[in-house]
Amino acid sequence: MCFATPGKVIKLKGKIATIKMPNHQHRVDVSLLKNVKVGDYLLCHDKMAINKIPRQEAEKILKLKN
Repeated sequence: MCFATPGKVIKLKGKIATIKMPNHQHRVDVSLLKNVKVGDYLLCHDKMAINKIPRQEAEKILKLKN
């Protein structure tokens, strides 16, 4: 089973964001979202960003994974 994983935007070029995940960096399409900027936390599934979330929520989710 797959689930969305949060990551922090560290680079943005057009509609492609590079996000920092717990163990790697990943490039995702942000076309579904508005006003994405460096520093935002995104929920991502495969190569698609599906939602922006607050930092605190992202940290809670990442702690559950460990």
